[in-house]
Amino acid sequence: MVLTEIYDLLYRLGITANYTGFFHMGYAVKLCCERPERLLMVTKWVYPEVAKRYQTNGRAVERNIRTVGKVLWEQNRPALEQLAGRPLSDKPGNAQLLAMLSHCLLVQPASEAACSMEGRRGRWAGKPSEPWPP
Repeated sequence: MVLTEIYDLLYRLGITANYTGFFHMGYAVKLCCERPERLLMVTKWVYPEVAKRYQTNGRAVERNIRTVGKVLWEQNRPALEQLAGRPLSDKPGNAQLLAMLSHCLLVQPASEAACSMEGRRGRWAGKPSEPWPP
């Protein structure tokens, strides 16, 4: 998975590069797309790798990804629900958000725009997707 595709998805969701979490989230999603089992233990298998790349610590990575999730929840909840393929009663946690973003990028063919919100709505509305992680 190329980071530019992930960044494009984040921009489509309304998350911009003025958040440090934008880059942390992007790299974390890349790691999860490469090996989805990392979603099982994000604090041990994802945050430390992201922290190493950005010369910070796992707690800062977790906080910055949480901030991105909060912004997404507060400013673009409908797009987040389309991405999830269902209504959300609570803000998703970091691992859930990483799983949704990774799933979106893995199921869409590379030729399509990265998880266009219109495509998600038509393809997933009213029909639950396969369990994630597999």
